[in-house]
Amino acid sequence: MSSTVDDTETVESKNEGACSVVRAVERIGSEWRLIVLYDLADGEKRFNELKRSTGASSRTLSRVLDDLGEAELVARRVEDKPIATYYSLTEKGQALCPVFSELESWSEEWLPPGDESA
Repeated sequence: MSSTVDDTETVESKNEGACSVVRAVERIGSEWRLIVLYDLADGEKRFNELKRSTGASSRTLSRVLDDLGEAELVARRVEDKPIATYYSLTEKGQALCPVFSELESWSEEWLPPGDESA
């Protein structure tokens, strides 16, 4: 019986580290969230610029920007003259840039170009 308890404790302790990764992926892991975050890594953009550069529909982009704003990853700035809304990464969002660089390097090394099934 002690073996089962030891095994359970080992599994739980191993899963503790994975839990933080799972939480992070749940927060940023949707395709559109990642696309918008990656696009904003280049700097502040207006809504229509993001729409063009990401290919997202207005509805999808609006929803994603709201989600990222609530997660404190993206900041929204409104100008009066001319009326314009700008989006940029917060400090928390900018902290993801090295992660994107690492994922890009990993992908280039391990995933064949054009292989969507990998």
